[in-house]
Amino acid sequence: QVRLVESGGGSVQAGGSLRLSCVASTYTYRRNCIAWFRQAPGKEREGVASIRFDGSVTYYSDSVKGRFTISQDNAKITFSLQMNSLKPEDTAMYYCAADQYCSRNYRQYNYWGPGTQVTVSS
Repeated sequence: QVRLVESGGGSVQAGGSLRLSCVASTYTYRRNCIAWFRQAPGKEREGVASIRFDGSVTYYSDSVKGRFTISQDNAKITFSLQMNSLKPEDTAMYYCAADQYCSRNYRQYNYWGPGTQVTVSS
């Protein structure tokens, strides 16, 4: 079993920054990939970025490329999403997800955190 807990969400004005964190339980192959997804009200969950156990970043969505950065600590327990130049359209519930392989499809992930809300006002 993989347990994930997100933190760091909040309210910020457009142009501001937030840093989300995801703390993962002890490593198993089931969390070889850590991904961030987000879901706005009435919209489908969309992939934001993902990172492999070896630290390689597999993708950023076009909507966040150049503004968001995914990273992991040396212990590979805490995974972060640094979000800069935030826009109102970034407003969503942000989720940390884990599985053996990386994918942009949220349906491929078996392990999820409860989420953390990000609200960006104009």
